[in-house]
Amino acid sequence: MDKVKSTGIGFFERYLTLWVILCMAIGVFIGKLLPFIPAFLGRFEYANVSVPIAVLIWVMMYPMMLKVDFASVKNVGKNPKGLFITWVANWLIKPFTMFGIASIFFHLVFKAFIPAELAKDYLAGAVLLGAAPCTAMVFVWSHLTKGDAAYTVVQVATNDLIILVAFTPIVAFLLSVGGVSVPWDTLIVSVVLFVVTPLAGGAITRNAVITRRGADYFLNDFIPKFGNITVVGLLLTLVIIFSFQGGVILENPLHIVLIAVPLVVQTFLIFFIAYAACKILKLPYDIAAPSGMIAASNFFELAVAVAIALFGTQSPVALATIVGVLVEVPVMLTLVKIANNTKCWFKNGMS
Repeated sequence: MDKVKSTGIGFFERYLTLWVILCMAIGVFIGKLLPFIPAFLGRFEYANVSVPIAVLIWVMMYPMMLKVDFASVKNVGKNPKGLFITWVANWLIKPFTMFGIASIFFHLVFKAFIPAELAKDYLAGAVLLGAAPCTAMVFVWSHLTKGDAAYTVVQVATNDLIILVAFTPIVAFLLSVGGVSVPWDTLIVSVVLFVVTPLAGGAITRNAVITRRGADYFLNDFIPKFGNITVVGLLLTLVIIFSFQGGVILENPLHIVLIAVPLVVQTFLIFFIAYAACKILKLPYDIAAPSGMIAASNFFELAVAVAIALFGTQSPVALATIVGVLVEVPVMLTLVKIANNTKCWFKNGMS
């Protein structure tokens, strides 16, 4: 397996919440005072998918997919317990606890503040987040907790393969339970557009560059060239979305906070489920930490992309997924601190 070059959280990523708030302000300003801009961008659609946003989503996903080493899958049997915990937490627990927690908050706890129709839309956005486990930022969280980098690569590679077959049926099922009708063909096309295409592009590029220049060049020179492209693509996407969402935000500013509450509760719950399972199974800390992190964090780029493809840029569903972007970094940094402070609970090193 290639050696994995780990880097700490960058400037853009560390202050991602601040940038999202700034993008929200810029987008709302554009939508309110310069409405001809979103009106113009709205003209460029194909099969109900915004072409400018689709391009930006590919821009932000492609560099992430370059980091996925599918050759690492051959090492899946080296420490299967940790992988089973990741898979169970991500695919058999997380989507369903997200649905349950979000339902309780949106339909019961916040019933006086959120109209029933909006509650259903916000629940759909939460489901999209819950069914999309992290595939990129988890490398950062693993590094910050001193997790085993090679093992994290295996986790990400296997999760990406599972996404291809599990994401669509889980989302379709939970959305139907929540009263949201989703055409399967549109959902499948979304996964092909925003997972399969960049994943294939990343794999082809990775193999081509490593074959020509070697693994060291690819890891140490090629990937760093893309630097902050992912974050810049994400932020530009958010500006466009917020320009469409301005009316919803101005009419319901409190909803941003209300949407965040179940997302934060869910993130802490899933982290401790996976982390505690690793403790019970007596796994080492450098396996437990990334297992908890990849279980807790979300592939919010995918959630945003699918929300836009299924429901449109002006839908409250898209707004709910964007709140996931808003809370991701501060919550995950808090979990990093918790993991580092509880390292003594585990034995050290790969078993």
